[in-house]
Amino acid sequence: MKISISGIRGVYGQDLNLHEVSRFAGQFANLIKSGKCVVARDTRPSGRIIAQTVAAGLMAGGIDVYNLGVAPTPAAFREARRYGSGVIITASHNPLEWNGLKFIIGGRGLFERELDGMLKSPSEHKNKFGSEFRISSRYVDEVADIPVGGAKVKVGIDPGGGAACGYGEKLFKKLGHQYYSINGVSGVSSRGPDPTADELADLRALVTSNKLDHGFALDLDADRLVVVSSRGEKLSPDATLLLCVARAVELGMKKFVTSIDTSVAIEKYIRDHKGKVSFSKVGEANVVSKMLEVNAEAGGEGSSAGFIMPKFNMCRDGLLAAASISTLDRKAIDSCLKFASQFAQIRSKIAADSSLHKKVIEKLPDIFKREASSIMTEDGVKAIIDEDSWVLVRPSNTEHAIRVSVESRANKAQSLYKNASEKVQAIYDQVR
Repeated sequence: MKISISGIRGVYGQDLNLHEVSRFAGQFANLIKSGKCVVARDTRPSGRIIAQTVAAGLMAGGIDVYNLGVAPTPAAFREARRYGSGVIITASHNPLEWNGLKFIIGGRGLFERELDGMLKSPSEHKNKFGSEFRISSRYVDEVADIPVGGAKVKVGIDPGGGAACGYGEKLFKKLGHQYYSINGVSGVSSRGPDPTADELADLRALVTSNKLDHGFALDLDADRLVVVSSRGEKLSPDATLLLCVARAVELGMKKFVTSIDTSVAIEKYIRDHKGKVSFSKVGEANVVSKMLEVNAEAGGEGSSAGFIMPKFNMCRDGLLAAASISTLDRKAIDSCLKFASQFAQIRSKIAADSSLHKKVIEKLPDIFKREASSIMTEDGVKAIIDEDSWVLVRPSNTEHAIRVSVESRANKAQSLYKNASEKVQAIYDQVR
């Protein structure tokens, strides 16, 4: 089981069982001051029974449960602002046998100190039990109110049989776009839960055969977005985030935060448009924390195309990202993609037992300092090679893996990645 600010994740029936789920729900109940909690889930097979267990654990802790049923993570975050807290049963882009819990307090995910405090608290039954209520979300209407202007376009939507089924179609209808939907039946999909790793052959064919302007694929809880261009090509996560940032710039936003693994293209674009950019550790909660610290208006994670507008939602929001991109005109899109194409990112991972992550990371600064102009150690190890090139090695918060990310000019990225990954693998082999 993986426990971090990204949430709790494990394989249901193995390291994640209902006893543990009930305990976590009871511990989270101690953090809730409003006495109310939104509960939502994605479409994983284990989602219903885990949601029922979460609801029971919360009610035993004296909390009233407001049940959204199957709903996207960003919709649950939005509703949690009204009720004070939330729990989402999801493992996001992980394989179907996984599931997990994501906790919301004050409209945002838990920070590290809050998670530590929660895990140390007892799970207690209160004398007064909570009640359960069914609710619906106004999320789609509220997203549709944000993007103004823009031509009407033709889009393809692929929610992957996940929680965005129905939500994406309703959103594009409200925006006045013509849309085509595939994998739109809850729990049924021709592809895997992670659109970043999937070829998205069906969506790409849908886009090209119908001459669509965009194709949008979401993961099971709809916080991640993958964009297919009008030519049927998958955009990189960083290019997708750049398009979202470009739309935010059009709306007059000037203050941004991005995670340290985000493309330098986004930093350069923001500065070229007279904006300011600050940097955070990797992870949604870390980006949000930095946004609140500097009062940023938008930003996100390049590695997941995780677009965040904190005044609307303090989480990655795939449907908001899709709506934002759909309102950009063709000239702006082409300009952004040409700008981003100067740089290439490679993000991969090396299988590594979590117990050895710290030993590997500790040895890296001495290895990389010979070729780097500077070394950052706030979040793993980031080696700045030159103004266009960097290497970032950090332990995964959600998997038994060490993540290796690099960026450089297109003709240098592959050799930079090969060099970095071989160094990391060699160190891991030494410490095993």
